[in-house]
Amino acid sequence: MDSLISAAGRALSSGDVLGALNHVGWRDDPPALALRGIAMAQLGDYPRARDLLRRAARGFGMREPVSRARCVVAEAEVALALRDFGNAPRALDDAARTLAARGDHANATHASLIAVRRHLLLGRLDAAATSLATLGVDVGAPAHQALAALARAEIALRSLRLRDARQALARAGAAAAQAGIPALAAEIAGVSNILHRPAARLLQGGHEQPVTLDDVDALLASGTLVVDAVRHGLREADATLPLARRPVLFALLRALALGWPGDVDRNALIARVFRTRDPDETHRVRLRVEIGRLRRLIAPLADITASDRGFLLVPHRAGAVAVLAPPLDGEQASLQGLLADGMAWSTSALALATGMGQRSVQRALVALESAGHARSVGRARAQRWLAPPLSGFTTILLLPAVLPAA
Repeated sequence: MDSLISAAGRALSSGDVLGALNHVGWRDDPPALALRGIAMAQLGDYPRARDLLRRAARGFGMREPVSRARCVVAEAEVALALRDFGNAPRALDDAARTLAARGDHANATHASLIAVRRHLLLGRLDAAATSLATLGVDVGAPAHQALAALARAEIALRSLRLRDARQALARAGAAAAQAGIPALAAEIAGVSNILHRPAARLLQGGHEQPVTLDDVDALLASGTLVVDAVRHGLREADATLPLARRPVLFALLRALALGWPGDVDRNALIARVFRTRDPDETHRVRLRVEIGRLRRLIAPLADITASDRGFLLVPHRAGAVAVLAPPLDGEQASLQGLLADGMAWSTSALALATGMGQRSVQRALVALESAGHARSVGRARAQRWLAPPLSGFTTILLLPAVLPAA
């Protein structure tokens, strides 16, 4: 390695991006291209960074597998920043194995942590937790310890295991202080602030109030029958009935919960669930059919009884019923939760992360743009979507995650 490459590497490791570019900015050999790509990524020019790293990887070729693998890892990190999930993760896994086999355990661990972050962005919490469990980062570099602990904290937060989240954040903060990386410490502090900000709305007895994650945790542990409109399910203590794939039944259940402890008029249910202002006998027949399906589905936790004017939700054991609602209602909520991270997302990436169809995502984005909650930049395949953070609310519960099975 020549002196200019060594000097550029030292400058990048110390955060002196311009100093690194002064050393190698005019060179086109593979090591210089790789360092320039990393410098461009640190400056936020991700498309240019990705192009440089790809050129460097081609230049190294198969004769220098370690250097090529490092470029693949750096490119994967850039793709993550671009919210580009189109590339298969196999290349990253292969690079991690190559680095580990050649003794570069630090970069192999970094590659694995990038894969964990990809799982988290796509809502694959189980896959992220499994990948973390296989990493021996507790004795690795402090920066890697901090990143791993931060990932564990995010998994715990999105699973509402707040005690685990606090412990992981404490470990992450200590490791970040040891690593001496201000940006990492700031990211950990930002995640810690999530614990103190409203995360959802509680709808009960005709009243609405914002609630923090601690409030949500206490609500779920209180024995209240909770209609979870964030993750679309019915919950009581440790019991959960997922309804994410039954939108009509969930809409009925939410309407009945909002009317509790009273009953809900049949016409009001028809108007809310079937979206019609002029119900006829066919709507009433369909309502009875859907109520029957819902009654059978929620039988372990509650019953639905008929009244003179409508239907009433009757919990078996719970003494109260509440609705836990997201900061925003509608299919746009999860999209705005993802967009609120400040990064530019493509329509295809949003569809992959939320599990929605791409057409549905496009319609929801247009609605958000019309309401002033999102904006697009670029055109055609280069089009990306951005949104400002939600005022006063954290979006942690809006991020994709699988609702635990009953």
